[in-house]
Amino acid sequence: MVRFKNRYVLCEVVSEDPRCRQCIEDRAVGLAVRDAIGRVHGDYGLACCSISFTVKYLNAYTGTVLLRCRKDSYRLLCSALPFVRQLESRNQRYPCFLNTLHVGGTIRTCQKFLIQYNRRQLLMLLQNCTNEEERQCIQKSLLSCSLTEEQSQSGDEEDDDGTETD
Repeated sequence: MVRFKNRYVLCEVVSEDPRCRQCIEDRAVGLAVRDAIGRVHGDYGLACCSISFTVKYLNAYTGTVLLRCRKDSYRLLCSALPFVRQLESRNQRYPCFLNTLHVGGTIRTCQKFLIQYNRRQLLMLLQNCTNEEERQCIQKSLLSCSLTEEQSQSGDEEDDDGTETD
């Protein structure tokens, strides 16, 4: 059995209108990216990227998007992302663009990068604070940035085949 290798592209939705991020949906992002790939690379590029292209994660609050595509065609995807100029959601068009932050082989590496990226952003905010209250709030946010694995309780563990272990 052959395993299909994927690439995960971590992007950030950048818009001047703050309402844009709160109104976007994963379907709208997927359609906008597919449209950009079709315009830039034509039918060939669209067919190559559409094989396993999905929007794996979308956080509308932070504007973070995680896209998955096949390893063979991730360069086509990355080269088409700058041509996404607007997102259409609920019959409204929001001008924005996608900023590529990271390309990784697993979702976990993208999560690790995102934590480090957010930590750097918070440190920059910390340097630009004007009063002590803002500084304490940002320091609290900075200390809460970590990637922890959830540990299951000893009686609730299951094997891969669905049977409980003792």
